[in-house]
Amino acid sequence: MSTTGRWLSTVGLVGLGFLLGRMDFNSGSAIRAQDADMAGPSEETTKKIQLANDALKAATESLKNESLYVAATKPINVLGVLSGGINAVDDLESGRGVDPETFAALYADEATDDVKQHLGKDEDGRLTYKNKVVRIYPISRLKKMQAQRKVITGEAKAVRPE
Repeated sequence: MSTTGRWLSTVGLVGLGFLLGRMDFNSGSAIRAQDADMAGPSEETTKKIQLANDALKAATESLKNESLYVAATKPINVLGVLSGGINAVDDLESGRGVDPETFAALYADEATDDVKQHLGKDEDGRLTYKNKVVRIYPISRLKKMQAQRKVITGEAKAVRPE
């Protein structure tokens, strides 16, 4: 086959591929998201979630009474509760980082009124608290919290230093 023939074959195959890629062979069957009534958990699972939320509220109140839970956000901080407490306001004040749930809730505009008045954005669009960029805890602190959570929830045994 000559060079011209090879070139025309290549261009023809690329063109055919392009045309086949542009064609909608399934035009009769539209792809749809699941129906709204199928989007969420079952009624039984929803009840279990509500019971878990009630238990988290009770644990949060107990931690508050023991001065072990100070939230910077309105929703319950599940990681903070399950790891035995958190002081997210002190974490913000120190500028050394906050836990991932606090970080996400602050960005989702769920800050408490006391915290909200000190939030802003820097020139790069990052969230700030009293003009300091809000960051997530260092990895070492996250690992420590996860280890505490596992001990408190019974998923792991406490390791005692030797």
